[in-house]
Amino acid sequence: MHPKALLDTATELVRRALLLEHPADAVVSRFFRERRDLGPRERATLAETAYAVLRRKPLFEHLARAGSGPRERRLAILGFHAPRDFVKQALTVGEQSWLNICDAVPPSELPPACRHNLPQWLAERLQAQLGDGGEFDALAAALLEIAPLDLRVNTLRIKREQAAQELQAAGIAAAATPYSPWGLRVRGKPALNKLDVFTRGALEVQDEGSQLLALLLEARRGEMVADFCAGAGGKTLVIGAAMRNTGRLYAFDVSLHRLEALKPRLARSGLSNVHPVAIAHERDERIKRLAGKLDRVLVDAPCSGLGTLRRNPDLKWRQSPEAVRELAAKQQAILGSAARLLKPGGRLVYATCSLLPDENEAIAQAFSAAHPGFAALNVAGLLQALKIPAAPALCSPAVGSEAEAGRFLRLWPHRHGTDGFFAAIWQRC
Repeated sequence: MHPKALLDTATELVRRALLLEHPADAVVSRFFRERRDLGPRERATLAETAYAVLRRKPLFEHLARAGSGPRERRLAILGFHAPRDFVKQALTVGEQSWLNICDAVPPSELPPACRHNLPQWLAERLQAQLGDGGEFDALAAALLEIAPLDLRVNTLRIKREQAAQELQAAGIAAAATPYSPWGLRVRGKPALNKLDVFTRGALEVQDEGSQLLALLLEARRGEMVADFCAGAGGKTLVIGAAMRNTGRLYAFDVSLHRLEALKPRLARSGLSNVHPVAIAHERDERIKRLAGKLDRVLVDAPCSGLGTLRRNPDLKWRQSPEAVRELAAKQQAILGSAARLLKPGGRLVYATCSLLPDENEAIAQAFSAAHPGFAALNVAGLLQALKIPAAPALCSPAVGSEAEAGRFLRLWPHRHGTDGFFAAIWQRC
């Protein structure tokens, strides 16, 4: 496609994405369904352009003020995912001059909001956790990066070393992830869905941090286990493999649509111990019938998703303090209901992909205060027992006293290279 036509197409996609009416990945997917004429390279350029604009929206809007023409076009030019020489072929002389000026602006001369590219309310909350020094800046910079592609090896099908070798034979370099015993990290965004190692269920796309959440459940052969907010089942598949396809694993979710997305993944995985169950709410009768019967329950609670901004940059513009407060109330209700499922000695894991204490430590501390029959476990100690490298560093508390060191899993993109994750663990007395 000619640069001018590609820039015009990018401008339209940027316009739609900036409406923020739907998740960006859904907007991009729908746009591509409408434009069947676009090739793989064009799609990659367009998608990354839209995501670049969402990542650096404050910076690009600041620079765009000095330009002329439609706002969405100026933003698309600044975020265009191609060499500058390519995009300049689509620009007027005036636009080329403006772009050169923008590219020459030193970062030190930009306002703070144009350096961290976060909404003010979120920047303030993260600074309160990390301080105003270099660590907040490191996190902000990490959240502007494109997330690596992590894979999880299905140990029912293959060993990690064998999976890496098969990827290597397909021309895809893969390295073991530093923490998860099942993870592989690959460079770029290779097409995986046509590879035999993927189609036969030996690999799944899953962030390393997400893999660690399932690992903390320590599900075992023959047990009764529940993934309480299963969604499309990424963690369900890990748990089922850890159970060696034995016992009974319930995948609960209020969305039948998400559970339907789990079915083809289940078929590929070779698991037969998973039982997807659509529920109306956390107090559904099907939940009550299992009260006191389960060995382990994972509550991967609905959350703001602000730990996944490398993958979903639109979330920072679509979330708000009010939404976080509403989510926190829902998280408390879900956790309390899920806890009823456990038998004495059973393990409860609460997890989110949020960076905010409101959805993490505050929920865990409130649960402990309201449920004296549940003993909090030290996550660092559990990870060390599982022989996870650098376990204490994965649990450095972002808030709270030193006495609570290791109490919670706390993964950060700038520290650990994963998405932002939190987990707390209890055992029923």
